[in-house]
Amino acid sequence: MALRIIFMGTPDFSVPTLRALVTAGHEIVAVYSQPPRPGGRRGLDLQKSPVQQAAEALGIPVRHPLNFRDPADVEAFVGLNADVAVVVAYGLLLPQAILDGTRLGAYNGHASLLPRWRGAAPIQRAIMAGDAETGMMVMKMDKGLDTGPVALTRRVAIGPDMTAGELHDALSAVGADAMVEAIGKLEQGVLETAAQSDVGVLYAAKIDKAETRVDFNRPAIEVHNHIRGLSPVPGAWMELSLHDKPERVKLLASHVHEAEGEKATAGTVLDDQLTIACASGSVRLVRLQKAGGKALGAEDFLRGTPVAKGMVIA
Repeated sequence: MALRIIFMGTPDFSVPTLRALVTAGHEIVAVYSQPPRPGGRRGLDLQKSPVQQAAEALGIPVRHPLNFRDPADVEAFVGLNADVAVVVAYGLLLPQAILDGTRLGAYNGHASLLPRWRGAAPIQRAIMAGDAETGMMVMKMDKGLDTGPVALTRRVAIGPDMTAGELHDALSAVGADAMVEAIGKLEQGVLETAAQSDVGVLYAAKIDKAETRVDFNRPAIEVHNHIRGLSPVPGAWMELSLHDKPERVKLLASHVHEAEGEKATAGTVLDDQLTIACASGSVRLVRLQKAGGKALGAEDFLRGTPVAKGMVIA
């Protein structure tokens, strides 16, 4: 028989899992999501999270406590008499009372190959580190940060030019299938878990704005990984001198040109195709976006923004 599930998630990454659980025939008794936040063009309108919007479209009641410090919120959670909680990018650390608040516990869909990249930004950090693969893991949650025993693993290759946005979408789809499989096994009483290794633990710290500026004084492969790991959001950026004033330009895609730029000063524009010298090798910028403008391919960007060969980008 289908399980009674409390679903906990917030961003668009979580939505496919919610929908997949409904399609699989489980009863979603409530959805928990982060409260509506200011948004819109002027930042004045309250914007419901993607998960809340999806839940309401499915006719599922939504709750969004700020935290679970209020005993009434814990009581309301436990009072749902759910079999299991499914958590995908909810955005809150859950206290033990919530982890124990359903019959079978809480299971989390996490976007890395644990114990590598525990924490807030596993997709971006995997690409920025140059990892060749990552994956989705379904983990039974405990009081630690992504430390619980693993029930199911799905591996996903990271292509050499794959961006964080592309990997996000791939993992979101894989994660939905993985969670449906795991919950199906849990329903049948055959879901097994294994403790995580103590070897290879890495933490995926939240992306800080201070680290988003591109530093061409690094090897080309590191610059390339930095650009694709932050694309499309928050976006790596460089500063160009345009019309006698500095202007920030987001870099959304690039290619590595290892054979070029070995003897040029890092940051030097090497040609009329936006190839930039790095500490070793060079990168060719493929997709860019000026503040307030559209994302453009390099050729279209150069039509409106001449960047001369020999210019040095600090």
